Amino acid sequence: MNPTEWFTEQHSDAGSAFSLKIKQKLHEEQSEFQHLEIYETETFGNLMIIDGCTMVSTRDNFFYHEMMSHPALFTHPDPKRVWIIGGGDCGTLREVLKHPSVEQAVQIDIDERVTRLAEIYFPELCESNNDPRADLKFIDGIKWVKDAEPNSVDIIIVDSTDPVGPALGLFSEEFYRDCFACLSENGMVVQQSESALYHLKLIGEMRDAMSNAGLNHLQTLFFPQCLYPSGWWSATIASKGELGKFREADSANKPFDTTYYNVDIHKAALAQPEFVKKAFNL
Repeated sequence: MNPTEWFTEQHSDAGSAFSLKIKQKLHEEQSEFQHLEIYETETFGNLMIIDGCTMVSTRDNFFYHEMMSHPALFTHPDPKRVWIIGGGDCGTLREVLKHPSVEQAVQIDIDERVTRLAEIYFPELCESNNDPRADLKFIDGIKWVKDAEPNSVDIIIVDSTDPVGPALGLFSEEFYRDCFACLSENGMVVQQSESALYHLKLIGEMRDAMSNAGLNHLQTLFFPQCLYPSGWWSATIASKGELGKFREADSANKPFDTTYYNVDIHKAALAQPEFVKKAFNL
């Protein structure tokens, strides 16, 4: 295909690729940390690319942002303090701040340029950036967690890129141990955990590292995300305490709108395919 008309992300190990037809390139720059591109596509709205990988589009971002936030927030008994590590496009922050119980949401992304570009090209994702409960920090999220005081956060959402480059340390046992140390009694980490179809080994390694760090109550949830490799994505919740049932009544009566998430979607996302059960001895 003509590279001036299509953006294509190849997944060589899986022998597949995903393409979107583009109208024009809106922006390109090399930040201090990564290569950033913004395209206008024909059918998916605007598209952000980081280091050659699809990150977010106008059309389908709601799957990811809603499933990275609402299942965890409706599983925790009373989430008041939330940190988002990464998440520079601010979509997860917007979803977190829909919850009235949240008193503080700190977003820690090392690359300020991602957020500044999102404010221009994805303004709908940045609607809550000026919420008085929001605190945007452009620093190293790994160091932020390591330096944090005990009992200083209820939920840590790791909204990161793939485990390469600046994000590699976010998938390590050392990072999860630091998370454990600063979480409150019922605290939990939720992290994007790639595709079970393409990255099952990585999900298993993540779950082992989380468990070894003391976060040994685990749930991996599945949801569609056509922009990402295989079109089928996951998030893994790792908790200090029993995960048990989520707050189903609160979810069913949520006082805000969503596009994908609801109580039935939450239940369905907890279902584990047979090959996943076998891989993780569930």
